[in-house]
Amino acid sequence: MLNNALMRERDLAHIWHPCSQMKDYESLPFIPIKSGKGPYLFDFDGNRYLDAISSWWVNLFGHANPYINAQIKEQLETLEHVIFAGFSHEQAIRLAERLVALTPEKLQKLFFADNGSSAIEIALKMSFQYYKNGGEVRDIFISLENSYHGETMGALAVGDVALYKEIYDEILIKTVQAKSPGLVSEEEALESMEEKLRHYAGRVAAVVIEPLVQCAGGMAMYDAGYITALKRLCEEHGVFLIADEIAVGFGRTGTMFACEQANVTPDFLCLSKGITGGYLPLSVVMTSDDVYRAFYCDYSEGKSFLDSHSYTGNALACMAANATLDIFEKEHVLESNRVKIDILAALLPPFEELPNVKEVRQRGMIAAVELEGYAPERRIGLEIYRYALAHGVLLRPLGNVVYFMPPYIVTEEQLIEMTDVAYGAIKGSL
Repeated sequence: MLNNALMRERDLAHIWHPCSQMKDYESLPFIPIKSGKGPYLFDFDGNRYLDAISSWWVNLFGHANPYINAQIKEQLETLEHVIFAGFSHEQAIRLAERLVALTPEKLQKLFFADNGSSAIEIALKMSFQYYKNGGEVRDIFISLENSYHGETMGALAVGDVALYKEIYDEILIKTVQAKSPGLVSEEEALESMEEKLRHYAGRVAAVVIEPLVQCAGGMAMYDAGYITALKRLCEEHGVFLIADEIAVGFGRTGTMFACEQANVTPDFLCLSKGITGGYLPLSVVMTSDDVYRAFYCDYSEGKSFLDSHSYTGNALACMAANATLDIFEKEHVLESNRVKIDILAALLPPFEELPNVKEVRQRGMIAAVELEGYAPERRIGLEIYRYALAHGVLLRPLGNVVYFMPPYIVTEEQLIEMTDVAYGAIKGSL
């Protein structure tokens, strides 16, 4: 009979897990999951866990969603995948049309890939090649301190979380980081950005940001006014703005896309994670007709954009994405989330009274409790992770930041459960 212990043994014989020190699993056994339903995960020993982080921020409507399940099953009987160079299919076309309708008018063209890092790579390559096709070499990208944009080499290069980036420094393209409005004042951050744009005038291809929330950077949050002012700076200096909405898109900050709150249209919009409701890998890069035309030529001119991925435009993933958008439309998700955002906000003040809490912050359906006073070697985040699992809740703190990013189907009772468990873990760590 299958149980947790047997599944761990079989797993560890062959599998190298992501974002892990495998030696930790000697003292902290991982949880083999047998099934998921709604906001819950179930292991092989019959234990239940409330998924308070949407399984790395992707399962917007929980696990085994009946509607998405049915739509994927229907697609399975028609087409699972087809090469996307020289071919197309209905689900990709429908999805492209719907995303264009949901985003600002300027974003008329869409390029498919299969994960968030790849979307960032594509936006970087497009912005660089746009200028090169016009006879300019712009070899600098500017991002924000404390930013995270993925694990592939270009995405790592524009990120600024040392834990992921530092070891590869010698082999990364050189990029420039301006101060983050999540860590300093908006005025100081804008001054830093303008100084970088002036210093590297004529060499900057694009500025890359995570709008409103630097998620892997400890859930640092900032106001939409920075994005509005940044877009003006980019226009003044003639550089592109790339909006990495891989984590914050699809309603996570309270609006469908975070840039809406700044009334800004980025030159490139990168989307992934929740786009398929957590079912299948998919990402897109949206851009303008102006950018598209810079690559439109006879093949012999050498200006084509030749990025490719084997699973580009996968039919099952596109169907999952269309099903996800159906749920947004039919169930008025953004409106119902406003109630849950208010409930979550009402559950946060008790954390502020704890002496080991530095700050509590919220942006839509993301909330974070930042702790202080712990030596790094204590690994307080790991302590809280273990406590929460023992109490039936999946939390995965980012260092000393405990955060909540629940699926949108979460109930008031479940919001209370996850915050109560987190409170108990934090208070018990004193």
